Amino acid sequence: MKKILVTGGAGFIGSAVVRHIINNTNDVVINVDKLTYAGNTESLADIAHSEKYFFEQIDICDSEKMRYVFNHYQPDAVMHLAAESHVDRSIDGPGDFIQTNIIGTYVLLEEARRYYSTLDNLQKEQFIFHHVSTDEVYGDLGSEGLFTETTSYEPSSPYSASKAASDHLVRAWLRTFDLPTIVTNCSNNYGPYHFPEKLIPLTILNAISGKPLPVYGDGSQVRDWLYVEDHARALYRVVTQGQVGETYNIGGHNERRNIDVVKTICAILEEIRPNKPEGVHYYDDLITYVADRPGHDERYAIDASKIKKELDWLPAETFETGIRKTVQWYLNNEQWWKRVLDGSYQGERLGIV
Repeated sequence: MKKILVTGGAGFIGSAVVRHIINNTNDVVINVDKLTYAGNTESLADIAHSEKYFFEQIDICDSEKMRYVFNHYQPDAVMHLAAESHVDRSIDGPGDFIQTNIIGTYVLLEEARRYYSTLDNLQKEQFIFHHVSTDEVYGDLGSEGLFTETTSYEPSSPYSASKAASDHLVRAWLRTFDLPTIVTNCSNNYGPYHFPEKLIPLTILNAISGKPLPVYGDGSQVRDWLYVEDHARALYRVVTQGQVGETYNIGGHNERRNIDVVKTICAILEEIRPNKPEGVHYYDDLITYVADRPGHDERYAIDASKIKKELDWLPAETFETGIRKTVQWYLNNEQWWKRVLDGSYQGERLGIV
């Protein structure tokens, strides 16, 4: 049994990680989350009363409170997922991304280093700091090739630049201070409990509400899609079996153009929710092409062969199975997303310079 400190565990990916650990292992989870607009404890309702689960509402930038967490819970591992993550929001307000993603990671590394120095040799051998990052740090891939763990960093947005900086900090704390760290870089996640500012949940909810389905530019941008529960399994595999100092790319093997993702969702809705809002004949009639996002990368795609070879991980979901599950989940969980939309975000366009 391990005690795992998960930062950002009330977010989209973080909550999937927490649910996976509580439901499928004997490990204890200490969830630290500031509960910003994208953090939602309702995403953890099914496991919130578990004896293996503890929650602390704390900003990772608060060194004093993070020191308390380390001292009080004595974790065996850290899974660092707390981050501002939406590219459009980083265009509107990059300061929050610098603060959380860079300063927050620095504070967390320093508190982890201080705590690590108090451990005995056996505890040090077992401790790991796992930093969860994104493939967006690599920048625009172009029409050919795949991102590998040795691809150079060329971030395009304030978001990806802040994540690139945090990746470098984590590796520097290993090299300079011998803090045992691992970095993972993932492709685009999708699935249940996704905050509806992102492409897939926004498309689903706009479609069933009869609202326009915004597609940036001509929709030709390509992303590799990873079902969030597959990602959660991969992250747990890394934190328990990964090698210190290594980087692992995690991808879904599902490259799709944005426009094709939107059309796939429309086709699924035609099948399973044929009763449309008044005035809508076909869901794809709602597709609306809008001005492209500034600095929009054309293509991301991950080579995930290393994690398959070294840690025996593969995604269980294809895009076809995962997207169908996702659409059905949003149709079945109207109460969850309606409460989310009762807040400050109502599906408006963000990130316009």
